[in-house]
Amino acid sequence: MSVKILIVEDEEDIRHLLYLHLAKEGYEIFEARDGVEALEIFNRENIDLLIVDVMMPRMDGFTLVKNIRESSQVPVIFLTAKAEEQDKILGLGLGADDYVVKPFSIIELLSRVNAHLRRYIQYSPKGQPSNLIKNGILRIDLDNYALQKNSIEIDLNPKEFKMLKLFMENLGRVFTKKQIYEAVWQEPYFGDSNTIMVHISHLRDKIEPDPKNPSYLKTIRGIGYRMENNNEQT
Repeated sequence: MSVKILIVEDEEDIRHLLYLHLAKEGYEIFEARDGVEALEIFNRENIDLLIVDVMMPRMDGFTLVKNIRESSQVPVIFLTAKAEEQDKILGLGLGADDYVVKPFSIIELLSRVNAHLRRYIQYSPKGQPSNLIKNGILRIDLDNYALQKNSIEIDLNPKEFKMLKLFMENLGRVFTKKQIYEAVWQEPYFGDSNTIMVHISHLRDKIEPDPKNPSYLKTIRGIGYRMENNNEQT
């Protein structure tokens, strides 16, 4: 089965360049000139990765990714001329997996594409039984709300389990505190970051081999938190 990549870019020269190099790698390529066209293709095809420009007509890249994240965790790489730090924080906060600024190295971009696809296809929970998710020494059973660490059962309260489930279902994705709070508590977030920090600390105490030097649940300064994919190390 071929791997499908959707290029969303209003500049034809860049679309063509990406198409040539990605097709040469053996990927099946789809092209869109704006977010509206991209969303139509995404809803029709089983897309495995998107490369998305930010500034486009009809629907911009940020809005497109926000729509996609309502139903899918497919890898997204922003490829944009918007180099300001707040734009990068916004893009990653919306759920993008990577942010590449133009002008870019096609070799570096291909490397990032391959890395994200390898994690998504080879190591994502899609390849495991739907009720079990594994990451390194951690394994959660969604049916029984149970966590095992090195085959030893670890007690989690309901909020800790929901938080861990969110991270383990989205390895490598950065979540803002707002996204974490609204997903776990299921109510609007009003900036109470202390609640998130306390739960993250308690969760680290339970899942990390060394909570003071976390290898699973990483802090992404100025943005939020991300769970590292440690399946490759086991």
